Order: sequence, then C-alpha cells, then structure tokens
Amino acid sequence: MGSSVAVVTDSSAYLPAELSARHGLITVPLQIAVGGEVRDETELTVAQTAQALKEWRPVTTSRPAPERFAHAYKAAAGAGASAIVSVHLAAAMSGTVEAARLAAEDAPVPVHVVDTGTIGMGLGFAALSAAAVARDGGDAATAAAAALRRAELSHSLFYVDTLEHLRRGGRIGGAATLLGSALMVKPLLNIVDGRIAPLDKVRTASRALARMAELAAEAAGDREVDLGVQHLAAASRAESLAAHLRERIPHVRDVHIGEVGPVIGAHVGPGMLGVVVAPRLP
Repeated sequence: MGSSVAVVTDSSAYLPAELSARHGLITVPLQIAVGGEVRDETELTVAQTAQALKEWRPVTTSRPAPERFAHAYKAAAGAGASAIVSVHLAAAMSGTVEAARLAAEDAPVPVHVVDTGTIGMGLGFAALSAAAVARDGGDAATAAAAALRRAELSHSLFYVDTLEHLRRGGRIGGAATLLGSALMVKPLLNIVDGRIAPLDKVRTASRALARMAELAAEAAGDREVDLGVQHLAAASRAESLAAHLRERIPHVRDVHIGEVGPVIGAHVGPGMLGVVVAPRLP
C-alpha cells in the first residue's frame, strides 16, 4: 500500500543508502567544520575526518539550518505527502530537533517531529519503524509513535579508544567520571535520556569488546531484534563483533554493519565500535 506520510530523518542515522532509498526516507545532512571550513557531513569522507582527528586538527559539528528542513518539508509536500514525520537525534546532543520544529511551524503540511533521545542506528531503526507504519497506511501520529517506541526499546552501547574526543567536543556527559582513570581503562558507554553515560570499564580492548557482546546479548534477551554494528576506522573488529553477536543472540533478524559518518566520528574518534540492539515492535 502506498503512503501519503513522508518520513524525514537526519544524516546521523547512518543508515545504508540502499536501505534508506528502499524505505523512501528523506535525509537532511548535519554539518561539520574541519579547520574552520563548514560543509555538509555527506560531502566529507570518513577517512578525511579520521585523519583530521588523528592530527588533532579542529573538528566541530552543527545542526542543519531550519531552512534545510523547510526545503525538505516543501519538497515532500510537493511530491504528494499529506503529512510528515521528522525523526531526529537526541535534543540533548544537538539542536537538530529544534531546527526541525522551527521549520515545521510554517510547513505546507502537518509535521510530527520526534526526538528519539538517541543517535546512530538507534535513530535509524526508529526512522525505519515510522516508514513501515506509513507504508502500511498508518497515519502520521501512529508512525511518529512507532518511531518513539522503537527508540525507547533500543539499547546503544559503544566503546572508544580514548575519551578525549568526547571531552573536546563537549559531549562527554556522565562519562566525565571516567576521565581520571582514562589511561588505565577502556571505557564502555551507553546513551541514557539522550546523553552519553558510563556503562562499564575494563582493562583491555579485547575485554571491552567481549563485555559489549555480553551486554548486547542481555539487552536482546529472547526478543526478536535488529542489530546495528557501527565503527570508525575499525572495520575488521566490527565484522568480528557482528559475527559473534549473530551466534550469541538467538533471535536476530537484520544485522547492519557500517562506518559512522563525520559528525559522530568527530566526537568519538578512530577505533570507536558500537552496537545498537533494537527489539522489533509487535
């Protein structure tokens, strides 16, 4: 069944392009500045960002301007949408939700803006749930509720080689409590109420990844889940972790492995590895 409800998200969802296209998602890019030059994050490669971070060059990120959302909403309405669900990363991390809401005030059709309280594939799975409801003929309010519920059920866990990038970017949140021992431990983090929070700490990278797999399996339980395994400049470790999770979690449906883009990369640094456990909605 076709849908008159369009789903908009932002580039920090990091969904595979083919998957976004298949579900008809409209993506508004966040922005990143390297050495003072501001560009859409989709115009910058992950390799360029990783190299800039390794060289400790200034890398900053910012929300899309409300005008970018206004253009996306107008285009969706022009293509036949009677309503829009706009699904975005946590307001506690970015002003993206605020920009979307400002644009929604003057949009040509009703816009339901969803603050998912998360980022990365946690956001991506929420947007896909909204698109599934819309594709099945659900209205915008039902699609927005599905996105929010999927985000609430999901667990985002991640490992970083160093906390310094989070500290420099002002996104360290509750993980600041680990800074004093950062050289002695490998931190595991998660997202709680839209903010980065400490989850566990171990002594080695290998133990950190094993522990992350344990925690992901606990989060999945016996439910049907989709998994997102994301990384920055750590492809082989991501593939290995994904294979381990497939064996360990009994009811895995889809597994998506991918590299995060420049916006997340600027805050987590090379070597980051993350898992999103997203239970399927009934």
